[in-house]
Amino acid sequence: MNIIVTGAAGFIGSEVALRLLREGHSVTGIDSFTAYYDVKLKEDRVARLVGFPNFRLARSRVEDTATMERVFDRVKPDIILHFAAQAGVRYSLEHPRDYIDANVVGSFNIIDLARRYKARHLVLASTSSAYGANQKFPFEERDSAPYPLTIYAATKLAAELIAHSHAHLYGVPTTVLRFFSVYGPWGRPDMAFYLFTDRIFKGQPIDVFNNGDLLRDFTYIDDLVESIRRLMDVPPQQGSHMIRGDSLSPVAPYRLVNIGNASPVRLMDYIEAIEHAVGRKALKNMLGMQPGDVQQTYADVRLLKALTGYTPHTDYRTGIPIFVDWFRSYYNPA
Repeated sequence: MNIIVTGAAGFIGSEVALRLLREGHSVTGIDSFTAYYDVKLKEDRVARLVGFPNFRLARSRVEDTATMERVFDRVKPDIILHFAAQAGVRYSLEHPRDYIDANVVGSFNIIDLARRYKARHLVLASTSSAYGANQKFPFEERDSAPYPLTIYAATKLAAELIAHSHAHLYGVPTTVLRFFSVYGPWGRPDMAFYLFTDRIFKGQPIDVFNNGDLLRDFTYIDDLVESIRRLMDVPPQQGSHMIRGDSLSPVAPYRLVNIGNASPVRLMDYIEAIEHAVGRKALKNMLGMQPGDVQQTYADVRLLKALTGYTPHTDYRTGIPIFVDWFRSYYNPA
């Protein structure tokens, strides 16, 4: 298949692209290599891909309409995996326009090009942050999500709605994936698990928000990639028989699917696992709740299992040591 992967230099995009290349698919990666975090890490992720003869790279922002049109015209993709986004909750408090540009304008470009090139399946990455102030646990795809707490969440919800309207108007089979706290080797340096590990190795204090009273549904990267790969082969069909708990739209070939571990972990237990893997205790700077944060995330993954026969299963006590071993080999910390 001809597949476009946006955000191919990112944590998730690069891992999915690598899986698809190993399967023999033709993959065109799109990424702008922004300096939001270490560009060298992005280049090193992509270095794992460029050795495949079936990989091509386009360096561009997805909001660059003219470049996206040229890439799509050359590739004529069968499947589009849209992972490119401006991520991060705290960064969105200071740079909100970056989120509008990348997550709304950029996503519209990809969604509309999926229509124009009649893609067999558009897979769109979203976030558990979309559930916002929802207090019903676990989060289920059919739950209402009218109260986003950050501009990041609001822009991801906007992209979900644009994708639904296109699926309804033009029949583009679209699956939106809501990710829950993904971690693992080659992860993002702005995420808690990465920051904690880096600072513990350096003997620097870590910021622990809400005095550690947080629960997170941590998802290991390999589980996420497997889930995405299986969902690629299950494009939604309008009017098909709905399985129990299905989020399939009644008016479009459009579906929301959670990908999480369905097992929330106390933040302090997660930190303890990192301490054990590093071999050092963390200096903890206990703080209040940060703006836009939520106390708990918890994925209902029954729909994922019904569609694919698979659910994430890697326990954090298994996944964290694998990440820390990678961190050691990549950075060689003292």
